[in-house]
Amino acid sequence: MSESVGTDSAAAAGGIGTLHRPVSGDLYAEVQTFYARQMRKVDALDIAGFADTFTEDGEVVHAGGQRQQGRAEMIAGMRAALPRYRDIAVRHWFDHLLIETDPADEDTIRVSYYTLVTQTDREGKVSFQPTFTVDDVLVRVDGRLLTRSRVIHRDTPVEPPASAEASAA
Repeated sequence: MSESVGTDSAAAAGGIGTLHRPVSGDLYAEVQTFYARQMRKVDALDIAGFADTFTEDGEVVHAGGQRQQGRAEMIAGMRAALPRYRDIAVRHWFDHLLIETDPADEDTIRVSYYTLVTQTDREGKVSFQPTFTVDDVLVRVDGRLLTRSRVIHRDTPVEPPASAEASAA
């Protein structure tokens, strides 16, 4: 599949600017498959498998400002959080992926996306967690995509521009 997939512009707040070159359908599918596999690992509480989807020095900056650098820190942080996930099934849902290759390095890919997390209890009751926008830098190492960095932003309401308020009145 060699046709291009993409959009002309991205959300300025999402960290990716105007997409200058649409990515191929093959790359788009590869990135989506990467995330599907990565999230299945975290949702199955496969902590080591999830950490293995990051570079050895990979970094995650959580919405609250906590930073984890390297696989060992990620694994320790996830192990400490395991009691929160007792008796619930967690699912991470990603959508609206904006994918941009780095013109200076074809093995570096920037991705911005929206995420929704659901939690289902033993009775089947589903609860929704706050929504987030996530900015990732993926790198290709020995032919395999890995996450080098992830910055998670909790979504907050957007203030309308002053001109929009005046025209609505």
